[in-house]
Amino acid sequence: MQREPSILIIGAGFAGLGMALELKRHGIGNFTILEQAADLGGVWRENTYPGAACDVPSPLYSWSFEPKSDWPRRFSEQRDIHDYMRAVAEKHDLPARIRFGSEVVDAEFDEQAGVWRVRTADGATHTAEVLIPAVGQLSRPAMPNLPGIDSFTGAAFHSAQWDHSVELRGKRVACIGTGASAIQYIPEIQPAVAHLTLFQRSAAWVLPKFDTEYTALHHAMFKHVPGTRLAERFAIWSLFEVLALALTDIPAMKYPVIALADRHRAKQVPDEALRAKLTPDYAAGCKRGLFSNAYFPALAQSNVTVETQPIEAVTPKGIRSADGVEHPVDVIVYGTGFKGTEFLAPMHIYGLHGRKLADEWSPEGARAFLGMSVPGFPNLFMMYGPNTNVGSGSIIYMLESQARYIRQVIEYLAAHPGRSLSARPDAEQSWDAWLQRRLADTPWNFCSSWYRNASGRITNNWPGATALFRWKTRTFTPADYDESVASHP
Repeated sequence: MQREPSILIIGAGFAGLGMALELKRHGIGNFTILEQAADLGGVWRENTYPGAACDVPSPLYSWSFEPKSDWPRRFSEQRDIHDYMRAVAEKHDLPARIRFGSEVVDAEFDEQAGVWRVRTADGATHTAEVLIPAVGQLSRPAMPNLPGIDSFTGAAFHSAQWDHSVELRGKRVACIGTGASAIQYIPEIQPAVAHLTLFQRSAAWVLPKFDTEYTALHHAMFKHVPGTRLAERFAIWSLFEVLALALTDIPAMKYPVIALADRHRAKQVPDEALRAKLTPDYAAGCKRGLFSNAYFPALAQSNVTVETQPIEAVTPKGIRSADGVEHPVDVIVYGTGFKGTEFLAPMHIYGLHGRKLADEWSPEGARAFLGMSVPGFPNLFMMYGPNTNVGSGSIIYMLESQARYIRQVIEYLAAHPGRSLSARPDAEQSWDAWLQRRLADTPWNFCSSWYRNASGRITNNWPGATALFRWKTRTFTPADYDESVASHP
């Protein structure tokens, strides 16, 4: 490389750290990470609710080039994942490259200078030739639009902002939402509360969780016989690839999975009335499939009520359902997910001629070539951008593919100083047309979920196996991009 371009990475979660690690591993060091919080970790720093854990086994939910042989269990918990991220970051001296407490407010591309000018909430301005937002899709909690939500006089909080100062023991607790977080914290809090009322809009597809504690023997084997660790990682990856194909390319493969979920529910919920409430009425795969051995047994306990009536309003003392029944509660926990379709918000990004990225994406929703580059926004490359979320598999595997591609772009820019690259409109349109054709026949089109935005467009998910994305992004091709040269570099 002749001259390394200056690089700004926004976010110090798995995406931002993974991008930085990819650069360092290939001798590229001219980068800075801007992180709004006082610590790294992203969602694994923020989500501290009881039972918080990953639903992808750790041998796969980890960087391929930084394996860990001593995970406590197959499906690791929040603290262990956060500790792993810290340890890897410190091993590679990344904290010194992170400017903590730097919340990005807006970024504007200076066409004459060929640089991005990035402003943070503290009033500082940072300049770089390449801007890599790595803020994730699941970082901004979504609160439901319920009448009277501000009138409740008890304690209330979102699961992603768990208030550990609130004592739940002996309290009447309402849990709103039945997603990936709820099935983890409900079994944890159920034994302690006086009564738990779960307000369920739709039942979840729940599969058994094949978890296990790793013993000292496992740790020794994974450390001294690496082939065993690699074999487990490959087996897990292969299983998730099969599940991905069931969602996209080979729908018939989902029927054994449906049968497994049905058997799991029937075995764990003997009460017919409760089982009927917990049986999904929508296509398998339309919403995120969940893994738990404790969720159904918790809901079957005598101090739990599963309420399927819609919520009419939140009242000062509880929740009123559509049938007019008032449910008095002391605490409300909102397990209502994240603003997954609002990419890069609340940042304001301005490209060529002052074009605002949010306006370019309105009203249909976010789109980008390879999920990374948008026409008219030079040298802007997103991590975990549009249509790069996984319906099945490890997002870290996808992030490694993106980081590898972006690193190739940066190597090209280093060899061609002063150049700026943005996806050609026809390349982006061709990519999006291919995506939409594949997405049209997926289960995600046939129910309401966070995968789809207000216009009905699926902006989040990758329609296929993760191996397909890795293949599609294996090589940077300059012909896919418009090139420009700064007039006053």
